[in-house]
Amino acid sequence: MKKTFAGLLAALSVLISCSSNETTTVVTPNARQLAWADAEMGVLIHFDMPVYQPDYNFRNWGTHPDASVFNPTELNTDQWLETAHKLGAKYAVLVAKHCSGFSLWPTEAHDYSIKQSPWKNGEGDIVADFIASCKKYNIKPGIYASTTANGYLYVDNPGVVQEGGPVSQEEYNKIVTQQLTELWSNYGELFEIWFDGGVLSKEQGGADVLSLVQKLQPNAIAFQGPYGHPNLVRWVGNEEGVAPYPCWSTADSTTNADGTRVINGLNGDPFAPFWCPGESDFTLRWNRSFQGGWFWTAGQDSMMFNIPELLTKYETSVGRNTNMLLGLVINDKGLIPDADVRQIETLGKEIVRQYGIPLQQTSGTGSEYILSFDKPTSINRVILQEDIAKGERVLKYSLKGKKNNEWIDLASGSCIGHKHIDRFEPQTLDAIKLVVDESKADPQIMNFSVFETI
Repeated sequence: MKKTFAGLLAALSVLISCSSNETTTVVTPNARQLAWADAEMGVLIHFDMPVYQPDYNFRNWGTHPDASVFNPTELNTDQWLETAHKLGAKYAVLVAKHCSGFSLWPTEAHDYSIKQSPWKNGEGDIVADFIASCKKYNIKPGIYASTTANGYLYVDNPGVVQEGGPVSQEEYNKIVTQQLTELWSNYGELFEIWFDGGVLSKEQGGADVLSLVQKLQPNAIAFQGPYGHPNLVRWVGNEEGVAPYPCWSTADSTTNADGTRVINGLNGDPFAPFWCPGESDFTLRWNRSFQGGWFWTAGQDSMMFNIPELLTKYETSVGRNTNMLLGLVINDKGLIPDADVRQIETLGKEIVRQYGIPLQQTSGTGSEYILSFDKPTSINRVILQEDIAKGERVLKYSLKGKKNNEWIDLASGSCIGHKHIDRFEPQTLDAIKLVVDESKADPQIMNFSVFETI
């Protein structure tokens, strides 16, 4: 999957605070962005023609598999969302149309969808089933529909019809508009909409996606969505679940040559004017496997990341002030493979086991927080959280442990944001202290938690 930092950022609320006798502007998220950050973990579900024809390359125009090969005889979206629930995911994004152009709902825009497949005799609707399963498992639904690539219609990034294509650019734009209208009108309110590779601007010949999303899904979070939408989130620059550090939720924007907006740098900027946090996507199976690990291929169960590796990805995504989005594959039967289900459930339990119950925790306003123990206690992990409803205020902090009546250095950092996880070598301590060394307004610490060595 190819991504660009296209389509970013809109009007945000601003809180004026005073720190060190200076007036400081602290950017704050809106209610939708707050709810998205609190969700923390989601899943991204891929199911497309490469499952049935693994060597398919959408850029080999005219070689798209026939719709007749798509026949997942045991498809069960409840199994998908039950698996997401076992992980602890609070939202799920279904890839309703990937690069092949094959659509998982009975679109009226063209003749390449499940309507032309043998599955349920062409009467099925995987998107509708997915939405119903989300409601059943109390998981917020999202939809990915690529506007930038479509093998069936000879469209390549960033949404341009290639020479010899069966439709004109104007006709393709109408198809994009119709398909997004179907997806954003027929399935209820969406928590997140996903634009892989961003959105070709109207000014550069693309469809008017901004007006459409403002009309049909104004409350949805938009990953790399069109500039002007108020609920935007950004990519972290890789598909490995490793956010850069620091990774501020605020960022600058500049005008790119194609009329879209891009992020300058992957780290964001604590003094930037726009709230546009990061989302860290990665696969359960090795990203260097064929199809990048996003699609199921037979015989690849051994290519899953192990639990320590996956836990590290949790710590470098959720634990670095971004949301974690785990890619789930669907096999040719229409199910998440058993081996994947077991691994996902184990990961969910491990996250709860290691980070579910802190030894001690506190919160408050100010620059220093101390947690004392009744007896010397082994510590090696700390969770820090700011009250981001009041903005990201901390610019620099340090953690110190009290040992033999002396304070020793444990860790230090800059960005905290919604959540930051610090790990360090186990230390047996009498107390632990968080010191905010620098901030742009009074620190608002929502959670300072410590955990025993496990």
